[in-house]
Amino acid sequence: MSGAISMKMVSVVCVGFAALCLSTPTVAKPLDKASVLQLTGMGLGDDAVVAKIQSDKVDFDVSTDDMVAFKKQGLSSPVIAALITNRYVARVESSLVSPDPAVPHPAGFYALQTDGDPRMQRMEPTVTNQAKTGGILGYALTGGIASMSVKAAVQNETSKVPVSAQPRFYFFSAESNGDQAGAWASGTNTTVSSPAELTLVRLTAKSGRREARVGSMNIGGAKTGVMDKDRIAFNHTQVRPGVFVVEPVAALPAGEYGFIYSLAGGGAGGAMTARIFDFTVR
Repeated sequence: MSGAISMKMVSVVCVGFAALCLSTPTVAKPLDKASVLQLTGMGLGDDAVVAKIQSDKVDFDVSTDDMVAFKKQGLSSPVIAALITNRYVARVESSLVSPDPAVPHPAGFYALQTDGDPRMQRMEPTVTNQAKTGGILGYALTGGIASMSVKAAVQNETSKVPVSAQPRFYFFSAESNGDQAGAWASGTNTTVSSPAELTLVRLTAKSGRREARVGSMNIGGAKTGVMDKDRIAFNHTQVRPGVFVVEPVAALPAGEYGFIYSLAGGGAGGAMTARIFDFTVR
């Protein structure tokens, strides 16, 4: 009877231990130098030690002096090579609001907000919903001497992204997060890989909308894209691979603005494909 009870108790203990092991899995830690030397000294062979290093990584960098010391301590060349190429790097979670450009952010365009606690505000591109023409009467009366303009219109009279007169923006391409393609989707059949592909303009506020000139036509010919006199100069500087800081050259007066991209075509067709990162200076 007592033997049966003992066997039953052993079974219960075993089941409990197994359940504990399953419920609390251990997470392997990166190997330190002492652990690597211990594994090598056990005579496990290079294949096993290299596999362990590749699986768990190591928590130290291997200098030239370390390589010499490891060789003297009996480590083989394949093991030393594995130590060099398997440094553990803690994963840093991406953020939509961190003001630090060194922190990974999802690819996109951001305005740095400095009121209160500094933070990033991701800017979603506004799609043009109308293509308008202006100056048709003057164009007709002068036989084409006066210019007729083509305008891209976006809804609402003001942007949801308020900034200061000297705003700072950050451009994160996919490359900043390890994607070697280095570009991110920005509209139909379009990618953007650098702020150099953007044009900063001031938008004209109208009733229920804002407008930007994206073309003109007169007797001398037609122009497609943002007019030279409508462009606002800005600088962009790479702060790390795939990340650029973007700043207007001069302070901006109060009003509506936007970075325009994706003008696929001329005239009204181009105006209808425009995408604008709009913001307002208050």
